[in-house]
Amino acid sequence: MDVLLSIGDFSRMTHLSIKALRRYHDRGLLVPADVDPLTGYRSYGLEQVAVGQAIRRFRDLGMPLDRVDAVIHAPDLETRNREITAHLREMEDQLEETRKTVGGLRALLEGPPARTTVELRHLATAPALGIREVVDTDELAGWWVEAMAEIGATLAAAGAAPAGPHGGLFPGELFELDRAEVTAFVPLEAGAGVGGSAVSASGGRGGRVERLEIPAVDVAVAVHAGSIADLDRTYAALGAVVAERAIGLDGPMREYYLVSPLDTDDESRHRTEVCWPVFPAGGQVEVGSASP
Repeated sequence: MDVLLSIGDFSRMTHLSIKALRRYHDRGLLVPADVDPLTGYRSYGLEQVAVGQAIRRFRDLGMPLDRVDAVIHAPDLETRNREITAHLREMEDQLEETRKTVGGLRALLEGPPARTTVELRHLATAPALGIREVVDTDELAGWWVEAMAEIGATLAAAGAAPAGPHGGLFPGELFELDRAEVTAFVPLEAGAGVGGSAVSASGGRGGRVERLEIPAVDVAVAVHAGSIADLDRTYAALGAVVAERAIGLDGPMREYYLVSPLDTDDESRHRTEVCWPVFPAGGQVEVGSASP
């Protein structure tokens, strides 16, 4: 005779609350062995205890219910293990992001960073291949990876090489409103033969790659060393110089990725030029220092 457990006993044996058990029943994740048609009273089989305990552990690991469902009802061991491995990989990524955030907070607590060298520079108009699209800040990292892959595929199809480091244009609305049209681009040599056919052949999501002219601008430039997660510190140092000298102009911020995750996974080697639009400097280069 099968042993049936009351929902209270099953809750105590699995450490799953009655509220959670009802929710899991409604979702089809953990269906009771028996439900009284008159009272709606739920009873669970003794063999379901191990399943309930597994669900609780998966939830303790932060696994979303859809993935828990996929694991519990996996048709075979390979599918189950694939779902678990995918979640563990996401947890490792989250832990790495937490580590970076903790490191950044510790750096802030230790005091201001070393003073940052700032250079005034004129950037000439430059041809480029790029993608322009309205993006939310929380989607920017993933969007950027896809955009650079599409641009790279277009360059490869044309047999062309970049004329310099890839870059991005970030309007003020992105920082202020968390949503704006962002431009990812790779500069080209003047007259580079990357025409419409190569651009069309790039495919991707609707053929987003296009020929662009990145406009000329005068900028104050600072180089950020290290993780993009701490890029705000260089923005602050650069912004301090611009504000103190009252030379700032409206216009998109510009970043150039001298050494990026596309080049190396070693974040200590990453170098990013941050460019803040300023009044023309008359062609002269001025070097100063700043810290936020």
